[in-house]
Amino acid sequence: METLHIPQTSDKTEIYKAIIPQIEALLATESDLIANLANVSAVLKEAFCFLWVGFYLVKNDELVLGPFQGPLACTRIRYGKGVCGNAWKESRTIVVPDVEAFPGHIACSSLSKSEIVIPLFKDNKVVGVLDVDSQFIHHFDEFDVLEMQRIAQILEEKL
Repeated sequence: METLHIPQTSDKTEIYKAIIPQIEALLATESDLIANLANVSAVLKEAFCFLWVGFYLVKNDELVLGPFQGPLACTRIRYGKGVCGNAWKESRTIVVPDVEAFPGHIACSSLSKSEIVIPLFKDNKVVGVLDVDSQFIHHFDEFDVLEMQRIAQILEEKL
C-alpha cells in the first residue's frame, strides 16, 4: 500500500475508522521498526494535520528521538521529565489539554498548545512513546486516547 485514503470530513470517528485498517495493512508486511514508526507518523500527520507526530525510543536512561513528522524536535528527554518522560515513568497515557498548565513541560515548539503521549510496551516494559502535539488547546479527548492506544497496540505487535 503506497497511497493513503483519508475521508474528506472533519469527523475524527470516520478518519480513525478509515486509517486504522490502513495502518494495520502497512505494518502487516514490514518488519523494520524505523520504517513502521515513520509510516505511522506520516499517516497520523496527514490524517489530522497535527502540529507534530512522532516517536521517542527508550535508550539507556532516556528517550531518544525516533521517526517523526513536523517541526524540529527535542532530541533527548530524561526519565520523568516533560510529558513524554512522565508517560514513560508512569507507564500510562497522558493527555495535556493546555501545555502551559503542565508543570515541567518541555517546549520543543512554542506552537504546541496541547499534547497526548501514549507509551509503547514490550514485555510489560515501556520501550518508547508516541507523542502527538496540536497547535490547539484542548484538542485531544477520550476518543483520541482510545484510538491512539489502538494504534500503539498494533505497533507493539511488531516490536
